[in-house]
Amino acid sequence: MRIGVIGATGLLGHHALLAARQAGHEAVALYRTQAKLEHLGALDVERRRADLADRDALVPALRGLDAVIHAAAYYPTVPRHWRDEVATAGALMDNFYRAAQAAGVGRLVYVGAAIALPRPADGRPADGSERYAAMPPSRNPYVRVKWALDELALARAAQGVPVCIGIPSMSFGEYDFGPSTGQLIEGIATRSLRAYVRGRRNVVYAGDAGRGLVLAAERGASGQRYLFTGTNTDMDQLTALVARLAGVPAPRPLPLALARLLASAQKCRYRCLRGPAPTISDTAIAVMSAGQHLDGRRSAAALGYAPQVGLEETLRRALAWCRAAGRVPV
Repeated sequence: MRIGVIGATGLLGHHALLAARQAGHEAVALYRTQAKLEHLGALDVERRRADLADRDALVPALRGLDAVIHAAAYYPTVPRHWRDEVATAGALMDNFYRAAQAAGVGRLVYVGAAIALPRPADGRPADGSERYAAMPPSRNPYVRVKWALDELALARAAQGVPVCIGIPSMSFGEYDFGPSTGQLIEGIATRSLRAYVRGRRNVVYAGDAGRGLVLAAERGASGQRYLFTGTNTDMDQLTALVARLAGVPAPRPLPLALARLLASAQKCRYRCLRGPAPTISDTAIAVMSAGQHLDGRRSAAALGYAPQVGLEETLRRALAWCRAAGRVPV
């Protein structure tokens, strides 16, 4: 297969490219910003510019591809009303679906997020079958964007678009140039992150997540969700393990109510007083506190997915890459 990866210069996109090549496919890196191509290094793949805001230019970028993994969904970065964020995210994804249809792409994988799934009422780990009956109660823009894009993918699948949803859990690994989840490792290792909000997590090595996304591109069924999971843990254990590996004191838990109060104050300063961007964001709080344990057995049965790298080794690899990249002191 010829598999294109949108967001190829990001953490999951880079690992999906590597996994596609390792599986014997022809991989095509789809990127938006020319300057970020240096993140791919000497990786020998075809490279095509693909701006999700330009539907007309997107069609030729997708033409000739058998499958596309969309690993560059919109992410809120500054405080805006959730309705504005959902509208922006939806418009970009609509461009993608229309362009993919026009280009004749046969298989699509939207890379979603577990935060779009409600917690099962019986307390069991979510397995990807869960769905909100209505809009999620949280008004956090990140939560609502991820929920809206998940719903959009399911709606497009119902309309005949060949799209499935691949959901990696909290991913750590090499090539986190963003950084994305690697901010947790950097913050702890540099001692700039001194507090965190408690919550459950599932952590997966980004290389395992990349393999899962390629499996979804190969054999995923339209309209289905596939969770690519690793180890169920929590923020207490996760932050303590990162601190031990980095050789620094562990950060302390911050009560959720206090964290939200600090985030609100910083957001008000940003919006009303034109101050600096918040350092404590609603999104970071939501990601840490709203997580849940996950069950990947449905993906194992349907796709043959199984994680290969354990939690401690995952964090060791991510920390080693951060040190090699000069983001964390050796």
